[in-house]
Amino acid sequence: MTDRTTHDTARTTATYRVETAEDVTKVAELMAGEQSSGTFVDVPGETDALRERHAARVESITEQETVAEPSLPGASSPSEGADSPYTRADVEISYPIENTGTSLPNLLTTVAGNLYELWPLSGIRLVDIALPEAFAAANPGPQFSVEGTRDLVGVHDRPLIGTIVKPNVGLTPAETADVVEAVVEAGVDFVKDDELIADPPYSPVHERVVAVMEVIDRHEAATGSRVMYACNITGTVDEMLERHDAVKDAGGNCVMVSLHSVGLAAVQTLRAEADLPIHGHRNGWGALSRCPQLGFNYEVWQKFWRLAGIDHLHVSGLRNKFTESDESVIRSAKAVQRPIAATDDVAMPVFSSGQWADQAPDTYEALGNCDLLYLAGGGILGHPDGPGAGVAHLKQGWEAAVRGIPLEEYAEDHEELGTALAFYGKR
Repeated sequence: MTDRTTHDTARTTATYRVETAEDVTKVAELMAGEQSSGTFVDVPGETDALRERHAARVESITEQETVAEPSLPGASSPSEGADSPYTRADVEISYPIENTGTSLPNLLTTVAGNLYELWPLSGIRLVDIALPEAFAAANPGPQFSVEGTRDLVGVHDRPLIGTIVKPNVGLTPAETADVVEAVVEAGVDFVKDDELIADPPYSPVHERVVAVMEVIDRHEAATGSRVMYACNITGTVDEMLERHDAVKDAGGNCVMVSLHSVGLAAVQTLRAEADLPIHGHRNGWGALSRCPQLGFNYEVWQKFWRLAGIDHLHVSGLRNKFTESDESVIRSAKAVQRPIAATDDVAMPVFSSGQWADQAPDTYEALGNCDLLYLAGGGILGHPDGPGAGVAHLKQGWEAAVRGIPLEEYAEDHEELGTALAFYGKR
């Protein structure tokens, strides 16, 4: 699959992997009609002139393999005696931009709305999208992106090394500050709240961010090093705007939101008012992606959030603790780093989940750059010699990766890396 950016300046082209027991050509036409000017019967007012201006158009159909069983329940069954009951195909459909304007929520409704419920489809996945340049021109994209994020922490020659506050929930603001103090003193560049804590009664944002920023400010005064803290402000639109201002007033330098929980329109509103980078967490992504015949490819999904204004996007990590393959992780990260349209609105991919120095060489080789956030929990806190050694071994691992030196060789005169290889390598 190619990651398409722009296409016809007046049309958005979406590519779907479909599965059906029906005639694929008829199903493709049904999809186009359902998501534009048509419905299941002819209706008054659907004139030739209206269709010419507003109808979606089937651009191509490429049949793939056939399967004996449907991927999803509830779809129509094949006719009796059919040799190839369910056909999979790649279907390209283009939609006039006049139908949606440059509205991201309405674009999402058009390319990924009721299509998922059509009875002839036993599988449908949105795998690619080519957007007119107008979408990038009309939507702000990331405010800080890679360079702005790097400027805020003063790190330009390697990934930003970070971690997550643990335990995920239950810590008071003072206890959160204690955890942050330990990892800040260990040398991280970045620390974030877990997605499970936003503004609970025992740790409201306005109290938590003050406690944490006192720690970060003391550290900067003593060392000259600035740490970015992504404070989770997920909530209603009004709550997020208020919490953003609380973070800013406390001297904070990043806010975090759970994207699926708040939605595109909320992110767009936050982006319009925000003076801080927005760290986008993708929790719930598996519900949209884990079934290969349903949902979205990440390459499509991330475009919506980048256009809406997200600066950092999670992509999991190599050899992670979840189900996503290494190949999928790298495709996702490359997509986040690839410009949309002719603009330079790239975001910073966030690698996490079971990461330690072991994955650094493969990550660097695959991406060809280190413009990323590299988050480790156990990879820092679980190091036998403590969090400071945990951070050091990650930085050493990336130094080795960028210099093209095998980790085992680099570890010969880098004790923290050597200890990590012996410890984590046995697990």
